[in-house]
Amino acid sequence: MSTLDALNGPAAPVVGYPRRDGGQSPAARRILAVAAPRFYLEGIRAVSADAVMAQAEVTKATFYRHFPTKDHLVAAYLTTVSAAERHAVATWRAADPGDPAAVLSRYAGQLAEQACGPRFRGCPFLNALAEYPQPDHPVRVVVDAHRGWLRAVAAELLTELGAADPATAALQLIMLRDGAMTSDATAEEIGRALRTAGAVLVEASRRAAPAGPRRAP
Repeated sequence: MSTLDALNGPAAPVVGYPRRDGGQSPAARRILAVAAPRFYLEGIRAVSADAVMAQAEVTKATFYRHFPTKDHLVAAYLTTVSAAERHAVATWRAADPGDPAAVLSRYAGQLAEQACGPRFRGCPFLNALAEYPQPDHPVRVVVDAHRGWLRAVAAELLTELGAADPATAALQLIMLRDGAMTSDATAEEIGRALRTAGAVLVEASRRAAPAGPRRAP
């Protein structure tokens, strides 16, 4: 699922001020639907709250009722993208229970397709990190939470694969993932490179583990 598709995905969270029944307000979703692609394609700092209000055709009162500040809207945008990625990984794990290598391969393939898409502008979380370097900023908190989850789920999969030091191996995999997002290669080349490098990394970590049963990579 791409960054822009996440807004309407099955895992899209309720953002802004919810309806009385707890569901998503149409106005809040409209604001996010305008803001998210612009934040991603143009840069967060480059898109003003006033520009979003004008395009979404909402009043200032409506906007600030749902998002007290622009930072709240940015956090909602990133939270929505994070929810979509978490949902995708959970779906892959459910589809291939007990096969962490298959899950990692699916992730590599999805990443390669996104990185070669016509509207790809890099990882939205790394982009936000560059624009919000302050570690205590609300937007940075959302970024760090997602990046932390990404490393944690990678470590879980690597543990299942028998890695001796899954935390370190997970960091290495994330570094491969981040680097792939800056490549100018084709989707097939990126996917193949990620799988090959990942397999080498996993095998090196498994060789350092105590002897015992191993799963095929």
